[in-house]
Amino acid sequence: MYYFLPIFSSFAAMKSNVILFLKGLAMGAANVIPGVSGGTIALITGIYEELIDSVKSFDLTAIQKLLKFDLKGFWAHINGTFLLMIFGGIAVSIVSLAKILEILLEDPTYEKWVMAFFFGLILLSVYFVGKTVQNWNTASISAFVIGTGLAVFLALMVPSNPNDSLIYLMICGVIAMCSMILPGLSGSFVLIILGNYELIMVKAVSNFDLEILIPVAIGAGLGLLAFSRLLSWVFKNYKDVTISTLTGFVLGSLLVIWPWKQAKMETFTKEGGEIKEVITGYSWHLPDLAMGETWVAFLLIVVGGIAIWAMERWAASTNESV
Repeated sequence: MYYFLPIFSSFAAMKSNVILFLKGLAMGAANVIPGVSGGTIALITGIYEELIDSVKSFDLTAIQKLLKFDLKGFWAHINGTFLLMIFGGIAVSIVSLAKILEILLEDPTYEKWVMAFFFGLILLSVYFVGKTVQNWNTASISAFVIGTGLAVFLALMVPSNPNDSLIYLMICGVIAMCSMILPGLSGSFVLIILGNYELIMVKAVSNFDLEILIPVAIGAGLGLLAFSRLLSWVFKNYKDVTISTLTGFVLGSLLVIWPWKQAKMETFTKEGGEIKEVITGYSWHLPDLAMGETWVAFLLIVVGGIAIWAMERWAASTNESV
């Protein structure tokens, strides 16, 4: 297993990998928060482009290296150490930090406070991500506005009716996977908008209905491979426009993360009688300034902003020292 040795080759490399692991932890925890995606965290922590390029590297060359048992070449080609740290952090988060957040989100007051923290974190991250755009010209400003408008539009959309046609199921897989890659968009929420959340995530998954799951999986696989390549290409050729569009997506997602809202729920019944409630939309309202929990939420918004500021300072100092 000598191809893993670069993980521990030096203190600087180990420090860098620990930081990647922590970013993976944050990505895994973010997936629990409605409106916050792992892609959002990847973007604001500066690893989004490398993540897309690494996913894109699972290609024919990677397969050829595996078939030739060139494990060292395969590991280097797919940026294996990077992916190991990121997905390792995500996995650990899902079974630990994410579970804590799930418990907190069950209580309305704690849910509001968690949302407030992430609202402050993502609000300030719009500035930090936006400042990486080298030239704010007409094209990048227009892309930012379009990205913001699209994210808001998706948050306000009324869910469609279910559709189990083969082509539509594949389209659902493609769009859901693409939304998971894009910051600020939830794959589950997009399936709700498309009208097929219950059909796919409740009925098909519970019954292991391959007639539903296979077309969705094919669409998701095609979406991941094609969209990661598209994003990688536009990053390299239209970086400012791409970052400004994604910054708009993140800004628009704040509508879903706004702490003072009432979720609209729909109940689904799984096989065996298990009840599953899913958010299908929101109604927003202003905070009640007479309540003490409101001021705690305001404080947590500030704490969230300080957290992303500290993360940016830490990342900058780390880059200078490596």
